[in-house]
Formats: sequence, C-alpha cells, structure tokens
Amino acid sequence: MGIFSRKNSTAPATTAVLDVDPALAALTGDYSIDAAHSSIGFTVRHAMVTNVRGTFTEHEGTLRLDGSDPSRSTASLDVTIASVDTGIKDRDAHLRGADFFDAERFPRMTFRSTKAEQLGGDRYRITGDLTIKDVTRPLAIDLEFNGSATDVYGMERVGFEGSAEILRSDWGLTWNAALETGGVMVSDKVKLTFDISAVKSAPQA
Repeated sequence: MGIFSRKNSTAPATTAVLDVDPALAALTGDYSIDAAHSSIGFTVRHAMVTNVRGTFTEHEGTLRLDGSDPSRSTASLDVTIASVDTGIKDRDAHLRGADFFDAERFPRMTFRSTKAEQLGGDRYRITGDLTIKDVTRPLAIDLEFNGSATDVYGMERVGFEGSAEILRSDWGLTWNAALETGGVMVSDKVKLTFDISAVKSAPQA
C-alpha cells in the first residue's frame, strides 16, 4: 500500500496523474512520536568480533504527513544524549563523556528533514540534517510504512521502521584504541535503527 501511485493511461506521456488512495490521504496531518512505544537504537562493531547494541531512551519528535503527496512530508527528532543505554553503566558513562558525545556540553542530538521521497510500495527515504555535538551533516534514512490503526483509546496511530548507516568520525566521534592483534576497539561505522509509533494530533479548533 503506497502513499500514491502513478498512472498514465489517460494522460500525455509527459504528465503524471496521481491516483490517491482516500484511506491514505486521510492520514494527512500532524503527529507526535510516542516515545513509550518507539525506539531509537544503534549497533556498532566492538573489538572487531562482535556487536554492541544500545538505545536512547529519551527522545521526542513530530511528523507532518501528507498522504496525497509524500514529498511534502516532514520529520523532526530530538534525542537526549544522556539517555544512552547499552546495558553496561561504565560503558554508558564513557559514551556520555568527552571521549564520545560530551553530553554535558552537547545534551541533544537532532534531526531535521529536508526531503522526503517514495522508493516504491511502502518504502520511503527521508533526508535531512543530523546534528551531533557541534557538527551538522546530511543523513538519509530508509523507512518502511508499517500501517495505521486506531488504538483502544481512540487515538489514530501510524508506524514506521527504518535504518541508516553513518561513519561516526564524520561527526567528530573519533575516540578509539588499537588492538594488539590489529584493528581497533570500536568500528567507525554505526548502524542507526528507528522503530516509530506516532499519534495524530487533534485538529485545531
């Protein structure tokens, strides 16, 4: 179920006509990310042999969805760095410190979208500016639309899951340690994961 599809049976070859699904068009509106039912996570290779996974447990964000034209959709996300959780207190403290995120000086990681596009079917890509510490660089996130539903409290919800890969050194996260056997302690490549549930805001009176 895509947000829209193109058909050219009755239009000139140079003209794209939108065949809009009314059910998807009805999703158009403003949404708030439900942090209690969403997850912002990461995976990074450790000591060249295994993966360490973690999450940021505190985050907030908004979506503006256009069910008729996804290219007009936008997203905004703010993540509290001090909420990083890998399950090991000492490691989390190291990540919060000056070697990595320096959470005391730079308490938030932010994402602001600049472009949205449909890749086909329920697959989308949202591109924007990711800021970590004092560095802002572009990031493209591939997303899958998981659907919509009305929950038991009568709230309209939409769900997305997605991922992206970054080189942490591009954002100034360069700390590392060499291994005696060769290689380094922490990979430069980091996989980001997003599992988002968002609730539609009530229309303004």
